[in-house]
Amino acid sequence: MTTEPKVSIHPDAGLLAASVAARLVTRLVDVQNERGTATVVLTGGTLGIGALRAVAESPARSAVDWSAVDFWWGDERFLPAGHEDRNAVQARAALLDQVGVSEDRVHEFGTADAYSSQDDAAAAYASALQEAAEKEAAQGIELRDPRLPQFDILLLGVGPDAHVASLFPEMAGIRTKGQTVIGVSNAPKPPPERISLTLEAINSAEEVWLAVAGKDKAGAVGLALAGAGHVQVPAAGARGRRKTLWLIDQEAASQLPGRLINNGESDAD
Repeated sequence: MTTEPKVSIHPDAGLLAASVAARLVTRLVDVQNERGTATVVLTGGTLGIGALRAVAESPARSAVDWSAVDFWWGDERFLPAGHEDRNAVQARAALLDQVGVSEDRVHEFGTADAYSSQDDAAAAYASALQEAAEKEAAQGIELRDPRLPQFDILLLGVGPDAHVASLFPEMAGIRTKGQTVIGVSNAPKPPPERISLTLEAINSAEEVWLAVAGKDKAGAVGLALAGAGHVQVPAAGARGRRKTLWLIDQEAASQLPGRLINNGESDAD
């Protein structure tokens, strides 16, 4: 089961980042109240990291028990440990290093100085996900996919070409089935070597939030929400099982069909 997307439009990128942060805190608190722990899959990019920075700056962050949140990533650049372009390095600086996250709950993709190839790092991440899933299953948690732990919230950015994670239009990764993690070669966006969750893994999440800002993304947003095919427009294929939420600013919304703007949420929702 997947959900139809809902759209929430915000005046600008700054207010959008603040809204994503507020939603994230609220949802993490709700999930922890339900089952004690929570799991979020992070994204990189200006908006994704900006939202984490906004969480760190929010007084409401103390409502979350950060020692009981597991962090995974949707994709990563296959670079050496500590490289400033790694999503995990940026996320640590923006939030994780400031809120007392337990190190054993931070699940980074393998680095280029630890693995001989992005494919090897992808296989290791798939194994880590499988191990986490088996632990949750042993605790009686009913999993959507036995290869994956429960993802409560999965955050995605969207590129101007409509890629999500490191799944690019028409490339092998967006067509991959039967795997949860893949190595990516010859990505059209540098660096060319990356690691990514597959669409199967992304769509196992309870909630998928696509956070998008900027006029350069308007075409991708419009195509994805108009029902384009996911091979050509990967963002169109990202759906949460309980909720699919597009959180966008006015510029990114400029090519939306009118029916979606009229049926969308307000920025206060």
